[in-house]
Amino acid sequence: MRSVTIKTAGLLFTCALSAAPAFAQSGTFQVKQMTPEAAVKAVRAALEDCRKRGYQVAVAVVDRAGVAQAMMRDRFAGPHTVQTAINKGYTAISFRTDTLEFAKLTQSGTASSGVRSIANVVAVGGGVNIASGGTNVGAIGVSGAPTGEADDACAKAGIAAIRDELEF
Repeated sequence: MRSVTIKTAGLLFTCALSAAPAFAQSGTFQVKQMTPEAAVKAVRAALEDCRKRGYQVAVAVVDRAGVAQAMMRDRFAGPHTVQTAINKGYTAISFRTDTLEFAKLTQSGTASSGVRSIANVVAVGGGVNIASGGTNVGAIGVSGAPTGEADDACAKAGIAAIRDELEF
């Protein structure tokens, strides 16, 4: 009986050692990044879509860390729209939620309403996440249309323009 227990323990130990590399952690990891070219293409497409609708806006694409990667402001868009577009993208990627939904989830009186007071958070539609292969690689923010829903529609047109360049 004792030899069976020792053999079983030895077998378990051997299995644990052979599985260790599968669970080993390295000091680095790989991430997907959007190319600057794709970011610029999305910005231009969103800006053009808003122009067709008669809106003067600013559009920004932020990377997965919320840092502006590409930005463009139409000639008559208000001066506040530049930072607001960047911050809408920042909010979407930070909370992994498009800002139209984020605005609903963080309304006054809800348990999450306090996050609206965090610096650079904008709870207005127009910030939409950009995913590739099931991973968020950035977000696009649009500011300057008459409503958050209109900003959101232009942002989605920007993403549609690069959809073929993103992995799904």
